[in-house]
Amino acid sequence: MSGFKLIAAFALASIPAAILAGCADFKPCGSQSCTTDANITADVEAQLNQMPDLGPPGSVRVQTRQRVVYLNGVVDVGREKRTAESVALQTPGVVQVVNSVAVSHD
Repeated sequence: MSGFKLIAAFALASIPAAILAGCADFKPCGSQSCTTDANITADVEAQLNQMPDLGPPGSVRVQTRQRVVYLNGVVDVGREKRTAESVALQTPGVVQVVNSVAVSHD
């Protein structure tokens, strides 16, 4: 009977360890993907900030999540919106662009 108790105790002790190990896999992003997302954001922002047609630096805000770039802000004409999207798509590591930039029609 003591062998059964030993096995039962081991099984019960291993359950929390297995649960905690499984929880480690459900982080919002691993350190490498977060670094990659941060690098993509910085690269896209740097490219866009060099384009005076898009307005002052920071006019188009950039966020990246799992290598998908999200663009927000306001530009004067549709061509500028398409240019921002094109620049983001050409940035290494980008898999998709969600372009929510508004056009002011001024």
